[in-house]
Amino acid sequence: MKHTPDSSRRDFLKRTGSIAGAGGIAGMLASRAAKPMAAAVAAVAAVALDPARAAHVAHTDTINIVLVGAGGRGTGAAANALRVKTGPVKLIAMADVFENRLKSSYEGLKGEFKERVDVPEERRFIDFEGYKKAIDLLTPGKDIAIFATPPAFRWVHYKYAIEKGINVFMEKPVTVDGPTSRRMFELNKKALEKGIKVGVGLMCRHCRVRGELFDRVRNGEAGDIIGMRCYRMHGPVASGFSVKKPEGRSELLWQIERFHSFLWASGGAFNDYYIHNIDESCWIKDAWPVMAQASGGRHYRGDNVDQNFDNYSVEYTFPDGSKLMHYGRIVPGCHDQFASYAHGSKGLAVISENGHAPSKARIYKGQEMKPENIVWRGPRQEPDPYQMEWEDLTEAIRNDKPYNEVDRGVRASLVSSMGRMAAHTGQVITYDQILNNDHEFAPGIENFRMDSQAPVLADATGHYPVPSPGLNKKREY
Repeated sequence: MKHTPDSSRRDFLKRTGSIAGAGGIAGMLASRAAKPMAAAVAAVAAVALDPARAAHVAHTDTINIVLVGAGGRGTGAAANALRVKTGPVKLIAMADVFENRLKSSYEGLKGEFKERVDVPEERRFIDFEGYKKAIDLLTPGKDIAIFATPPAFRWVHYKYAIEKGINVFMEKPVTVDGPTSRRMFELNKKALEKGIKVGVGLMCRHCRVRGELFDRVRNGEAGDIIGMRCYRMHGPVASGFSVKKPEGRSELLWQIERFHSFLWASGGAFNDYYIHNIDESCWIKDAWPVMAQASGGRHYRGDNVDQNFDNYSVEYTFPDGSKLMHYGRIVPGCHDQFASYAHGSKGLAVISENGHAPSKARIYKGQEMKPENIVWRGPRQEPDPYQMEWEDLTEAIRNDKPYNEVDRGVRASLVSSMGRMAAHTGQVITYDQILNNDHEFAPGIENFRMDSQAPVLADATGHYPVPSPGLNKKREY
């Protein structure tokens, strides 16, 4: 299987914007006014017979949402959905495998959004099949399922949503390995055929200021982009470092709870932490890398037994030969940096400077970041990209505009995995190699139950398998 990594959000918006449907039976009839009445009647009948298309009629009624994965990011996504300005939204069901996490999420959302959170006990599902029960409550074509579990489960949940005709918002990463990436590409063909609207949580692509920077770079204000660099370096955060599993805990549930620590669940710290900086750099470059070489290692591990490296340095190569250098480090006490830059033949573009938002995007004349060299800067007050991605998705649903970010999300995930695999194996890895690699990290995940065996197991000392560059050259562990 071969997918050319050459698309961008801007290309996607140009392409889909030009074919946006009229929306609604009235629009359909008006567009066919000069045709025989039989054709118009047939068109109306086709809509009536297809529940998903019928629900696509432009509407201002309530969009119902369900939350699958009620951790911090899922709760945040639900809150963004409930704050949209495009029309009313209501949360009607939640699913997770941890009752305490779902309870905490529910109480927080209920406290803020009151009657817009209508999730009685019977619609709070605590098991691996809960996503089906939640999705079954939704109306095809109109409502939205939020998928914010560890990304290993993404394809499983997406497959069911496609079968049911349900719109989706899925968190990043979309995939963590080659086999599930190929599977997602194939699944998304069906979603596109059905007109299912899908947002992917790479919210930097919805940043209005970065969007203006993209246009300015494309217009040549920084010259030809000949080099890029991005950084995410800080101390331990979230569940990236993990000690030995406590006695009596389920191995599988422990790994899901500590998903940043396990490559099968999340792609590890690399994919989950670094994908945003890598993706926003590729957006501004308007290209996807075709190759990566990298280094990385483990240093001050203490009692931690997770699968992550402490630092990663990756050289990505674009089709034109230019480079993106990515630097990731999770070591306390070191210099912190969280930013992305593009170096052009005329000047330097700041893509982001101190985290995801605000971007503080600007362009300098030359390569020195001096105030007197600034030739453009974005406004100091920037719309929240976490909110903008929801405004964009719900607006597309209400007005029946083509909207599907999955292919781009898979490519961003693959490019992240390409860099990770290069570091973990010590080999030069191409885009086609990571896409067609046969190592599926969590085979059979669609059949997981509470008593299932975890995809990786600790050895007698409580340590999990870790990458061995130069020794394991074709598999990461």
